[in-house]
Amino acid sequence: MKADKQGVGVIGASSLIGGLLLSKLSSSGLSVHAFTRGVPAESEEGINWRRLGENYSQNEFSHSSEDAGIRDWVCVAPIWVLQEHFPLLEANGVRRVVVLSSTSRFTKECSSHSMERETADRLTQSEHVLQAWAEANSVEWIILRPTLIYGQGRDKNIAEIARFIRRFGFFPLFGAATGLREPVHADDVAEACLSALLNTDIRDRAYNLSGGERLPYRDMVARVFSAMKRKERVLKVPLWVFRIMVSLLRLVPRYRHWSVAMAERMNQDLVFDHIDAARDFGFSPRRFELKPVDVGK
Repeated sequence: MKADKQGVGVIGASSLIGGLLLSKLSSSGLSVHAFTRGVPAESEEGINWRRLGENYSQNEFSHSSEDAGIRDWVCVAPIWVLQEHFPLLEANGVRRVVVLSSTSRFTKECSSHSMERETADRLTQSEHVLQAWAEANSVEWIILRPTLIYGQGRDKNIAEIARFIRRFGFFPLFGAATGLREPVHADDVAEACLSALLNTDIRDRAYNLSGGERLPYRDMVARVFSAMKRKERVLKVPLWVFRIMVSLLRLVPRYRHWSVAMAERMNQDLVFDHIDAARDFGFSPRRFELKPVDVGK
């Protein structure tokens, strides 16, 4: 079944997944209202850009009072951002919302790093807030939790590894780095958002979204080297050395989010099946085959 004929509101439209999602929604014949905190892009056919924080009435999104508002929404911004905009959704007669969370709510809840534990708690609490609000307002909700997202050189996972290699010529590994990963391409996540939105036979459920291939962390790094057409150069270091490296790297703004917990997870399996998503809305992610664009320049 299709989403409401008045179109779809997208929060986080200027993000990596947001950009991919906009074109999919437009290609599906839906009118798209793209919301961003930054400067809105120039509107084009099928996509109307708006700035978050401004006041919008139902009449601005419809041609008749009978079909006023935007009833279907997708939030690809961090899930905790959405609650700031509940009044906007309510004012426009929201009836269905698809929201991105993350499997980090599970993998970081016992992290040795306090900020990571806080992130996991924030994700969990935000999911609970969304569900309580949706129930109170008779809104259908779907939560999607991707694993490690990559794509187009704009992610904070694979692209970050590539940037490190490009800058230093090697990549550090803690121990054997045999922890399993299931990288999921951003375009597959955007496709899942579209499919979950349009399939109105499902509602009030959360789904994990993992990639189409499971591989050890060290092999994932090796494929980054290969995509960059560089000889693989990894440096196996003990944890105490990693602690020193991280403390120095965090002096550089780009690496401020690095932590020793990241090294510890290199030997932990962070895997989730996507059987439910495949069954309910046909989620079928690609294998982890990097293209040059995925590792940036």
